[in-house]
Amino acid sequence: MESLTLLAGGFAIALEPTNLLFALAGCVLGTLVGILPGIGPVAGTALLLPATFALPPTAGIIMLSAIYYGAMYGGTLTSVLVNVPGEAASAITCLDGYEMAKQGRAGPALAVAAIGSFVGGIVATMGLVLLAVPLTKLALLFGPPEFFSLMLVGLSLVIGLAGKSVLLALVSAVLGLLISMIGIDPVAGAPRFAFGRLELMAGINVVVVAMGVFGVGEILLNLEREMAATPLSARFRDLFPGRDDVRRSTMPIVRGTVIGFFLGLIPGVGAVVPTVMSYVAEKRLSKTPEKFGTGMIEGVAGPETANNAYANAALIPLFTLGIPGSPTVAIIMGAFMMKGLIPGPFLFRDHADIAWGVIASFCIGNLMLLILNLPLIPLWVRLLRIPRPILFSLILGFCVVGAYSLNGQMFDVGMMAVFGIVGYLFKKAEIPLAPLLLTLILGPLMEQSLRQSLEISRGDFTILFTRPISLGLIVTACVFALVSTMAIARRVRGADSEV
Repeated sequence: MESLTLLAGGFAIALEPTNLLFALAGCVLGTLVGILPGIGPVAGTALLLPATFALPPTAGIIMLSAIYYGAMYGGTLTSVLVNVPGEAASAITCLDGYEMAKQGRAGPALAVAAIGSFVGGIVATMGLVLLAVPLTKLALLFGPPEFFSLMLVGLSLVIGLAGKSVLLALVSAVLGLLISMIGIDPVAGAPRFAFGRLELMAGINVVVVAMGVFGVGEILLNLEREMAATPLSARFRDLFPGRDDVRRSTMPIVRGTVIGFFLGLIPGVGAVVPTVMSYVAEKRLSKTPEKFGTGMIEGVAGPETANNAYANAALIPLFTLGIPGSPTVAIIMGAFMMKGLIPGPFLFRDHADIAWGVIASFCIGNLMLLILNLPLIPLWVRLLRIPRPILFSLILGFCVVGAYSLNGQMFDVGMMAVFGIVGYLFKKAEIPLAPLLLTLILGPLMEQSLRQSLEISRGDFTILFTRPISLGLIVTACVFALVSTMAIARRVRGADSEV
């Protein structure tokens, strides 16, 4: 009951005209990001982060969150109409969504995807409402040792975010930690790794790194790819699903919601896993599994619901514990910190109005996506016909303006270009970028908590193991790292045996 009362207060904030306007802007921009092939929610959120600098904290976080879950839905449009996923989580939708479009049933496919995304997003948001108060009350018992151990759990996600090689993920993570140490030592007050450059005294802004490795790096990589698919048309009057479509989609939407929600609670899973698991579940439960891949609406409804349920549920660990479970959520965490806010239990204690206002905006934003996206499909189709050289030039120009606006210095633009090359080379070498961003954000928090813990214990490291909650979190981090390593090794062995 307490949570519902707090949520009602959050709606009063989220329904303010200014916040509604920025929620709408975030939904539109997020959908646009998801539609543009090769950009995706990570790069898109990083690119649009500068647009929130001048906004009040509540409006800025509302807009950035709307960009995130809007992008998760936007990829559906290109998957269905062009057979090119706007982001990785929508790749599985191509199998049946594009086949439905070729049969003249793009409308029902997009409508069911929109409805499923709305249901999944709303259910996950309600889960956040119910879990927020209990989890934050527990986390308020934390001191510096517990926070260090909690950040250690977050750091163990490096293994979960690894691609084919744990070693390469660790290389990326160490680079992120080294970058996070540039600037002024938080305890001694002396510069470190600044090399005499005044621009580096304050450290390297996380926005510069994110825009470089994800935005510029993704553009450079996409310039190598051929993407000449012609979008199919989808008229508004053809969008409404029939009674049989609704009947066949109901249970896949329910199952997709459950799968996406629970996998979203597990940091490091990634958006692709719930969509694939939902598709596999629907295929196994179907009476005609051999028809999957030929235009089965169940193959669209389940994964797309799981996609948005995961996106909203992934925000639960961030809001309640301060743990970013994915690269995009890590960027949102960076936005919180730039506004002087630390996600986690103290956010609900010290800035409850902002926390509950943003949570209430998730319900409003998901409703906006449902209302907006179907009528705007003809417009999105026209945008897909913009020549790629023009499109990428506009995006790159936005990156330059965004980087320069941070401090009004060309130095930041140059650093963004450097990290863009790093991102491009890492992608070519199949080195995961998510660990770099994760450790870049968590590194300063871990260092601060560890030093405070050692000051309390007068340099005795056993304080981390003699406090029950801290010890439990350290064990959790070790178990998570071990299980993730075994899972990656099994996956790699399976891929090698198929070859």
